This record gives sequence, C-alpha cells and structure tokens, in this order.
Amino acid sequence: MTTEIIGTDAGDARITWHRAKKARLVLAASHGAGGGIGARDLVALAEVLPAHGVTVALVEQPWRVAGKKVAPAPKTLDVGWRGVWPALAAPGLPVISGGRSAGARVACRTAVELGAHAVLALSFPLHPPGRPEKSRAEELLGAGVPTLVVQGGNDPFGSPEEFPAGDYELVEVPYGDHGFAVAKRAPLGQDEAVAIVTDAALKWAGSLG
Repeated sequence: MTTEIIGTDAGDARITWHRAKKARLVLAASHGAGGGIGARDLVALAEVLPAHGVTVALVEQPWRVAGKKVAPAPKTLDVGWRGVWPALAAPGLPVISGGRSAGARVACRTAVELGAHAVLALSFPLHPPGRPEKSRAEELLGAGVPTLVVQGGNDPFGSPEEFPAGDYELVEVPYGDHGFAVAKRAPLGQDEAVAIVTDAALKWAGSLG
C-alpha cells in the first residue's frame, strides 16, 4: 500500500494504492459525502481485488484531505476527480471509475469525458431519502460506459426496485442499508453482505472487454 498526494484545482487529493502484482485493470474508487475511504465496501474491494489482477486506488477528495466535514457542491467534486485522473491513468491500464454514494455520482457524470473503461456505482443515491421525486437517474443512465450498480435492499436513497430500466447491471445486497450494513436479526450476516459486493465487482470486472 502506498499513498500519493495529487494537486487539483479543488485542492490536494490523496490516492491510496493497493496494487496487484500483475494488474490488468485499475479500479479507482472515491467515498461518499458523509464518510471516507474506510467505508466497509471500499476496504473490502481493496483487500480482495488486487489478488485477482485489479489494482485498487482509493481516492480521498480534497475536502476530506483538508479535514472538512461537509462535502462541497457536485461541480467541485467533479473538479477534484478530474484532477486525480491523470495519476489514475498513469499505469497505462484501463481505469474503472468508481465510488460510493456521492462518489458514484461523480464517476457517472465524468466517465465519458475522462475516458473511463467502465463505472462501478456503489450505493448510488437515486434520490434523497423520502424524496423520490428528486431523481438522479439521469446521471446514472448517462454514464455512457458499462456500469455496475451495487445497491442495498433497504437503501433509503433508493432501493433496487426503484431503479429505472437502463443499460447497466444491478446487484442487490439483501437487507443492506446505504452503507451495506445489515441488522443483526437479518438472515444475512455482515461478512456475507460485503462478500456480495466484492464477488459482484470481481465477476463484472472479469467480463469487461
């Protein structure tokens, strides 16, 4: 594991690299608006994927690096993501643009512009909780590259059945909330829930041309 500070027009971002010995892809993944790269799904991807030929680059947006507690506007998040992209592409491998929640939105909005190979959207916030009329489906449907959505069955930002038909794959984590946490009474254990995320990502990454 190595870290790298990247200057962007939104401030300094940080990449934490988890490198595969024989990499064929890079998965670049950023965090949501309410957390960092310590999220259980991001940690699990960084632990599992490198052994399967996928280098994982966990990206901390400038606002997190600066110690701020509130994420800036979406346009500023996009600026930060654009700024780190050359470093993500530097290994010369196809880059999957990914993230959880707000990071998934960034990945979708910028995929075509940046030349992303594909998009991995973890816990895509289809709408604010309790506000289904405030749909962000257009961002997801406009990604323009192969896209995998992994969504908790109980995600208040959009459950799997709320997602519109479109040119993307969707995998459900049963009983999972927005952070893929499952209640202790659920028939699915926490480790099993996280394994659904990593297994889905591995299978999908292996199918990409």
